Amino acid sequence: MIVLKKLFIYHSNPTLMKTQKRKTVLNYLSEQFIGRFTGFVIGLWATRIVAHFFTTRSIHNLWGLTARKTVVSKQAYGNLQWIAAVVIGYMVFEVVFRIIKNKIAPELAKVRYRLFRLIIEKGWATKLRSLR
Repeated sequence: MIVLKKLFIYHSNPTLMKTQKRKTVLNYLSEQFIGRFTGFVIGLWATRIVAHFFTTRSIHNLWGLTARKTVVSKQAYGNLQWIAAVVIGYMVFEVVFRIIKNKIAPELAKVRYRLFRLIIEKGWATKLRSLR
């Protein structure tokens, strides 16, 4: 019964919920954006790796006769690029996400604390409140 009362009190405070949700959502979105953007860039790089080792038949290499790379069909080439982009991009996304979560987030909390102390010491907090 006590747990239900605490739960009700916690959820009955709308300002607490709003700030908690905003912080949680912003942290989630920033982590996802950084991780996915990095994964996307690495995925593009992975497709260039496939292009470095494989080629398709075309007039540029006389339909594979003068090719210096391994010649594969267009469908296999597209599949190789897609698989390389997905696998390498996902691995990098996971690594970047873990690094941000474990290494950068604690340091960011320290910087945020120092910034808030500086704002209070300089008296900027009252000026910021008066802007509302």
